[in-house]
Parts: sequence; structure tokens; C-alpha cells
Amino acid sequence: MKKNVKRGAHRLEKDSLGEKSLPNHVYYGVQTARAVENFPISGWKPHSAFVDATVLIKKAAAAVHGKLGLIPAKHVSAIVKACDEILDGKLREHFVVDVFQAGAGTSHHMNVNEVIANRANEILGGKRGSYTPINPNDHVNMAQSTNDVIPTAIRIAALLLKNALLDSLGGLQKSFAKKAKAWDKIIKSGRTHLQDATPIRLGQEFGGYAGCLATHLAALKQAFVPLLSLGLGGTAVGSGINSHPQYRSMAARELGKLIGEPLKPAKDYFEAMQSMSPFVGLSNALRNLTLDLIRIANDLRLLASGPRTGLYEILLPPVQPGSSIMPGKV
Repeated sequence: MKKNVKRGAHRLEKDSLGEKSLPNHVYYGVQTARAVENFPISGWKPHSAFVDATVLIKKAAAAVHGKLGLIPAKHVSAIVKACDEILDGKLREHFVVDVFQAGAGTSHHMNVNEVIANRANEILGGKRGSYTPINPNDHVNMAQSTNDVIPTAIRIAALLLKNALLDSLGGLQKSFAKKAKAWDKIIKSGRTHLQDATPIRLGQEFGGYAGCLATHLAALKQAFVPLLSLGLGGTAVGSGINSHPQYRSMAARELGKLIGEPLKPAKDYFEAMQSMSPFVGLSNALRNLTLDLIRIANDLRLLASGPRTGLYEILLPPVQPGSSIMPGKV
């Protein structure tokens, strides 16, 4: 078990590799400190949604283990309160492991476990680094492994960002549809290879943009569906070793309540923990959307070119000066 020894402005923690000194003010522990030293790669810290997702898993797990009688109610309350503080935006500066790390996310995972454990022990009147009565491995990480937590956290993070993406894309699609209707009687030249072609209505052109985004909206909604199936509870290799028989189903329900999504246990935990296909599917849908957004943006830039020697068929709202030497250019 790790221990805490005061030494001025630092504390001494111990893990299986030995002792290490940490500043007293930090909420992470010795495993996180080792990871910071081992992976000084990009300087990029974890995305806030990924932190939220991992913390939500810890909150759900603690609640379930409390209901199963495996963690005392007082300790569950402290863990949940620590999680809620983080979800409210506190302690964010203590999630410090570089996003590029080895070990399938173990370093990020332990960073979260240690911060929650240290804060929970403080809530119970203990000290940072003591890991008693709440231990990051034995209690915060009960019935969990990096191998089921991290794939679940990726799913949850994506789902947390889903509505903002779909709302934004849906709003853009409606804007194009509105312009298509308003400009349906405006005749203009069509173009192929930047050369004049047969006539087209400006409304038809913008209707094409609206239709394109509607297709992507439907594809993205479908791409999020596989993320609802969780391997949480598979623990280390998918067998569920060291977990309560009811943990899998209860954890999925509890986590679903926390994020407002119909989460469910995976049909095959071995597949859910090994396959990256749900993430690749969502990534592909986003890449396809990005390609069309770039195309549409380039079209709009060309249509707005001018005003004297370009196409100048539409006006884009000015947002900032466009030149350091030509003040009138926007």
C-alpha cells in the first residue's frame, strides 16, 4: 500500500517500483508522476470530455458497488463527491499525463484514480498520498481495468460531444435549406472545371449543399449507435474476473442515467474490448463530413470572389480586415 510521509513542501509516496517525492499540493500520485517523466512528448493534456468520461465511469462504478454492499456508503459518498467536483470543473490542473502514452491508457487511467482517491480521502478527513481509507486501485478502480475502462471512456467522451456536433450540423443544414428556398428563382450559370456550363438556379446549388449535409447528419447519427454497447465489466481480458456478477448490467444502467443515453452491456465482451471498429466507423463519418465541408467552403469562397474581377455571385458577411496593405479588403 502506498504511504504518505511529510517532508517539507513534499510528500513521499511508494509503489511497486519504490519511493518517489511529490509536491504536497498535487492531487495525483506516484504512478502519475512516473508517467509524466516517461512521456514528455507533446505537452498536450487530455481533452476535457475524456477526463469527464473517465470520471463518470468512476462515479457510476462507485454507486453500483455501494448498492452491492462492496464499498461502505460513507466511502461511496466521498468518491461520488470527488467525482462531482471534477465534473464541475475543479482539480482540472491535476490531469497531467501527455495524450501520447504507452500502456493502452493506463497512465491516464491511474491519474484519474489517484486524483479521485486523494480528494475523497480529504473529504473524509484524511491526507493526500495516504490512500486510506480509499485506495485508487482497490476502491476507485474496483472491478475495473484499463482494458475495459479506456474503450468505454472513448465511447462516453464521443457521446458527450455528440449533441453539440449534431445540433451545429443540423443548424447549418437548415440554413442552407432556407437559402435554397429563398433563392430558388435566381438563375445563374452552372460551372464545370471552372468553365461556364448550362444554367442552374442558385436555390438548386444551395439545395445541393443542404442535401449533402442532411446525408452526413443521418450517417453520423448511425455512427454513434455502436458506441452505446459497452465492454465495461470485462475487466482485464473480457472474462469479468474480480467483478460482481451483477456489476456489468448495473454499471451500464447507472452510466446511462448519468449521461442520458440508452447504454447497454456488450453482447460479447471480448469483442467489445478488442475491436476498434466503432471508433473507426465514427472517425470515417467525421472524415467524410470534413471533406464535404471543405468542398462547400471552397465553393462559397469562389462564389464570393471579386468584387470586380471575380464571380461575385454571393456576399459573405465581413468578419475582419483581409489585408495589411489594403485597408478596404475584408
